[in-house]
Amino acid sequence: MSVWALLRLASPQLPIGGYSYSQGLESAIDQGQVTDAESAHAWLADQLQLNLARFEGPLLAELLRAAQAGDWSALADAAERHRASRETRELGLENRQMGFSLGQLLEALPELDGAAQHWLAEQAEPSFAAAWALAARAWGLSPEQALGAWLWSWLENQLAVLMKTLPLGQLAAQKLTSRLLPDLDRACRAALTNDTPGGAPFGLALASMNHETQYSRLFRS
Repeated sequence: MSVWALLRLASPQLPIGGYSYSQGLESAIDQGQVTDAESAHAWLADQLQLNLARFEGPLLAELLRAAQAGDWSALADAAERHRASRETRELGLENRQMGFSLGQLLEALPELDGAAQHWLAEQAEPSFAAAWALAARAWGLSPEQALGAWLWSWLENQLAVLMKTLPLGQLAAQKLTSRLLPDLDRACRAALTNDTPGGAPFGLALASMNHETQYSRLFRS
């Protein structure tokens, strides 16, 4: 059943180290941009609308379709564009570490077919998004399902950061989830229909750069 593969891919138990990264959110908290549930909602909703729906999501959808079709040249091109879009040192390291971890996992499992294994073996530093696309191919997930799993995984991780760092209580986090689900749904639909990815999340890049020199921190980005 594809639902098991979907839950597996979106699970925080997937051993790729996603819990280690805040993607700039810890810095936003440290600088006072995110101080409570309301400001956290604004930060996450803006991320969904201005970054994930317009750039990250459409580019991942392109990777997912290329992997599903076995178009290895298109997959390599989109993976390189994804790698080049990491604006900061921390985001680049996150992409490489999680891409490597997911690639290692796929190589150790029986589901990845020979053509995909060959493509993965040729990558010196597999992009995390490309490895995610290969996981979706291996586990029989559609681009829409795999993109939804990506967005859910992102949201769940961001909420975990808020609960550890702000701190935000579990009930408050669930209320925030309820408020953000429509944004998550809109971001997924928009990403699947956007053929020209593009965005300029300057605030996110600045938060990530500030985090690189933050004195005290829990997360690697």
